[in-house]
Amino acid sequence: MPVKACVWCKALVPDIEGPTHRYMESSPGCWAAYGQVLAREYSDVTFAANHRLTVDAYAAQHPGKPSPQSMQSVCLHLVSLQLVLERDVDQSTATRILPQLAARKDMFTWLEPPGSLGDLTVNSVLAATSAIEHRAAVVEWARSVWRAWATHHVVVRDWGSSIMPI
Repeated sequence: MPVKACVWCKALVPDIEGPTHRYMESSPGCWAAYGQVLAREYSDVTFAANHRLTVDAYAAQHPGKPSPQSMQSVCLHLVSLQLVLERDVDQSTATRILPQLAARKDMFTWLEPPGSLGDLTVNSVLAATSAIEHRAAVVEWARSVWRAWATHHVVVRDWGSSIMPI
């Protein structure tokens, strides 16, 4: 099957026709790969330990065009990555506090996406052959995406601190 680079994350994915998310832009093959990762996590609890990071990494790696929805999405997912990866906030806690932060959407601004959105992609997780490898691959993917957004870390940390003071 022919492959092509995803429009945002640059993962080499099947060159297929199909659905994508309405504001997290991706190639159909990338959206399908993400669906496969989610299916693993939803169908077997041993794969799901880092589900919060899976969602955050994918969303932050597919920011789309500036719009109120894409802006809020990227900002919330970056805050979640920061809380979990830098501040060791439990993933379930990050999930619980994101709606509180979303209610304060007026503070968010469009963050210009970096030239590279990380060295790892959804394909890195799909390559895992066990639950242990899957969970580790998700963490490394999330770290790669968080590092890619380094030029915006100060503002993202500010947003995180506004909902969960240091």
